[in-house]
Amino acid sequence: MYNYCLIRLQYITIINCYQKLERINIRYPRTINRYCPKCRAHKQHNVTLYKKGKERMLNQGRRRVERKKRGYGSFPKEIFHKNAKLNKRSLPILECPDCGKKQYSKSYRVKKFELQEV
Repeated sequence: MYNYCLIRLQYITIINCYQKLERINIRYPRTINRYCPKCRAHKQHNVTLYKKGKERMLNQGRRRVERKKRGYGSFPKEIFHKNAKLNKRSLPILECPDCGKKQYSKSYRVKKFELQEV
């Protein structure tokens, strides 16, 4: 029974490794036909990738860290070096050409996310 469980576990881990390897690169179309809830019709949506906005320097967390750092020669808190995830999630944003409504598609955790012309 123990050997069967061990073999089964190894088989499952091998399958999971192959599934992860398949998702290294994704090619996503620049235009995609999707339903727009505002227009209530199917339209060709333009696809862009989500980008992080500019960080505000006067928000509460930034002010708290600056206040705590004041008077120190080094950083007062321990810097977290261990990374939990290797890849960031790529989030496609679909924009309706008529009304301009934006909606998010499914996000992917991949090494490389390319937008290509179809």
